[in-house]
Order: sequence, then C-alpha cells, then structure tokens
Amino acid sequence: EAEAFSAWATPGQCALLNLFLILGRPTLSSEVGIIICDIANPASLEEMAKQATVVLNCVGPYRFYGEPVIKACVENGASCIDISGEPQFLELMQWKYHERAAEKGVYIIGSGGFDSIPADLGVIYTRNKMNGTLTAVESFLTIHSGPEGLSIHDGTWKSAVYGFGDQSSLKKLRNASNLKPVPLIGPKLKRRWPISYCRELKSYSIPFMGSDVSVVRRTQRYLYENLEESPVKYSLFDICCLCNCGGNLMFAGLFFLFFVRVWNWTGNLRNDVLYQCTLCFLSQLMPHHLRLTFFGQGYSKGIGTDKNKPNIKIVTQLKGPEAGYVGTSIAMVQAAMTLLNDASDLPKAGGVFTPGAAFSKTKLIDRLNKHGIEFSVISSSEV
Repeated sequence: EAEAFSAWATPGQCALLNLFLILGRPTLSSEVGIIICDIANPASLEEMAKQATVVLNCVGPYRFYGEPVIKACVENGASCIDISGEPQFLELMQWKYHERAAEKGVYIIGSGGFDSIPADLGVIYTRNKMNGTLTAVESFLTIHSGPEGLSIHDGTWKSAVYGFGDQSSLKKLRNASNLKPVPLIGPKLKRRWPISYCRELKSYSIPFMGSDVSVVRRTQRYLYENLEESPVKYSLFDICCLCNCGGNLMFAGLFFLFFVRVWNWTGNLRNDVLYQCTLCFLSQLMPHHLRLTFFGQGYSKGIGTDKNKPNIKIVTQLKGPEAGYVGTSIAMVQAAMTLLNDASDLPKAGGVFTPGAAFSKTKLIDRLNKHGIEFSVISSSEV
C-alpha cells in the first residue's frame, strides 16, 4: 500500500536526525524528502503544509505543540491526523477550527492512534454487527506484557497528567459550547466503583484514564445529529491482574485518580507530583499485546425502547500488538491511507472530526484487520 503515496517526507527540527533515521532503514526509498519545520517558526509550518496533502503529527503533549500545526494545515489546505489523548486539546481544536476547516475542505482528525481508534471504531463495529439497535457498550482493556515487563513513553504520560490536571478548563469549554443533550435510549449504564469486578472476564478493573470515552461520546453525538443514528452510551475500564504489571497499573491508576479528582492542587505543582509519583509504578509499562472487549446491549428490530428492557446482547473483541508504538503506527498510517483513498466515503465537507465521525462509512476497519488490529464477534444472543 506504500505505492498509494505519490510522495512522502519526514519533517522535523533536525535534518541530520531525520536523515540518520531514514538511512538506518535500507528498505525505504531514497526519494524520501526532508522538510525542516519548527512550531516556533510559523513560516516553516506553512511551507510544510503547502507541500502536503496529509500531515501526520506525532509530537505531544499537544496542548503545548499541537495547535500551530493544525492552524498551518487548515490555512494552507492540508489535512492532518494526530495521536492526541488530551480531551481539552481535542475539543478546543474542534471548537476553534471546525468551520474554517470545512471552508477549506480539509479534514483535521484528532486521537488517530491507540487513543482512540480502537475504542471509537470498536463501538461502530459492534453496532454494525448487531441485528438491531445498539444502545450501550461497556468495554474492558486487557494488556498482556512481555518478559521485559512494562514501560510508558514520557510524552504520553505527560499528556495524560496535564490533560487530567486541566479538567476545569475542559468543563468551561463544554459549557461555552452550549451543546444540547443527546437523548438516552434504553437504561443507563450502571455506575462502577473505582475498583470493580468484571464477572465475564473474571478480573478486577479500574476506570480507563485516557480520552477514549470523551472521543466516543463526541462521535455518537455527530452520528446522531448528522446521520440520525441512535446514540450509544459508552464506558471503558482497564482490566488489572493483581500479579505482575497489573498490580502496578492498578496502584498507579488509583493514585492518579486520587490526585486529579480529590486532591485539588493547582498548577504545575500538582502536575509535577503526579508525574514523579505515578511514574515509579509505571517505569516498566511496555505492553506486548492488548485485547479490548466490548459488551453491547440493545433491542431487536420492532421492539420499543421506551418501556422494554434490552433483549439483545453482543460481545465483540479487538486484538492488537503493542499499543504505544506498533499499534498506534498501524492505526495512524491506515487512517491516512483511508483519508487519501476513500474520499467519497468521508463526511461531505471538511472539518475537525473524531476518528469515528470521519471514518464510520469508510473501509478503515477492513484496513486495520489486514494490518494486525483485528476485530471479531465473540457472541451474540437474544435475552
């Protein structure tokens, strides 16, 4: 599929570093270009965007480095995909640039990596496979570590810390957006304790700390408002095996939630403490592979949703490689390929979109299946 790119280049501040990386891969074509760009130099970003059809932005935390790239792409006619897991940044960019991107006919797609293509497209896959109306999904992420244990990238963890440390700004942004509530179809999802037991998977879980839930909810709003599709309620949890890395993950997650939600510090002090303290638990977090299991419920055709209980259950699953580098790279590149090759199936006008909003009618799920991120139906039955 690399032939579908008529040309591609690697941008960055340091030409020698990029050249070193390229020359270290003998399988790559010698025609790979190098574009010098720096977020502190808007002219360099504009020059990059003028030469591009799609820009893949991998540099975070995006709250510090992301907006100049999006602005340059929008104003110079390039689409852009990032891998941000920061809800405040993602929603602010939609609020600021959606109309302008639509005018320019470009697609700005946030959270195009592990956050949040598996969750967002997984809900859409589950909906497509249900013989009826899907109304709610609970999903559980299981991480299987290799013999080296676990590790987490510095930039990824900082993005999470700063993102969750700025919940007040996100709340203000949502209030300013003045969005109408999306209707609830069927019963609400049951609330779970910070540590809860999943009977189906026979494991304990904690709330997932990433941006996936907010991204999925934005997708469901878009599908309801623009395509008149029934909205799906969604929640996501981390499965924690109390042995090995799971114990570290659980303690780090609970520590993280405690400081963000209970200990109301402000500014960099809280962020620095979160970063230093939780990193000691996650200093070895490099998952070998992952599994995301979706438990959906809904109604068969012809059954009213007002007074009846859901009468269909479905279980689907996504299996993928190591998420931070391998899985994210696959998801991001296949999203770009879809953007280039499935233009007729994208939203008619450009804009700022979630992955599910942009790709719900495309062949992205098929592309992911062919490249190691596999979707499947485990079971489906009427209750």
